[in-house]
Amino acid sequence: MNTLYHSIAHALMTSNRMLLLALTASLSAQLLKVPAHYFLKKEWDWGRSVGAGGMPSSHSAMVTSLATAVGFVRGWHSTLFAIVMVFALIVLYDAVGIRQAVGRQGRFLNRMQREPGWGEWPRAHLPELVGHTPAEVLAGAVWGILLTIMFY
Repeated sequence: MNTLYHSIAHALMTSNRMLLLALTASLSAQLLKVPAHYFLKKEWDWGRSVGAGGMPSSHSAMVTSLATAVGFVRGWHSTLFAIVMVFALIVLYDAVGIRQAVGRQGRFLNRMQREPGWGEWPRAHLPELVGHTPAEVLAGAVWGILLTIMFY
């Protein structure tokens, strides 16, 4: 089983250029969050390399890279490009809309838990940096597109 898993993983990584580019876009965007955070906040936070939210959006980089690669390989008018593009737009909307709201709710609930009137309710620190600003989503999208253009 382990050999089969490694064989499949090796085949995907060496023969599926679209998958490799999408994963590279996501990973590199995630790593770019550390210097971006330093540039914006003047402090190093290595946890940004694995955390959700922040500049640039790694989800946006991944889906725009995949959509761009599909456009190059299958054609901009293909059914597959249309499917991947719809998927990408859903991810982009979710990153800036729904996940941003979840982060605001986390900040609000964390603040409420610090108030004396919270009582005996269980306390749990909720993540606050979950979603993205429109600029973070745009930066991730541009990164995914540019990275893919460089390799096609």
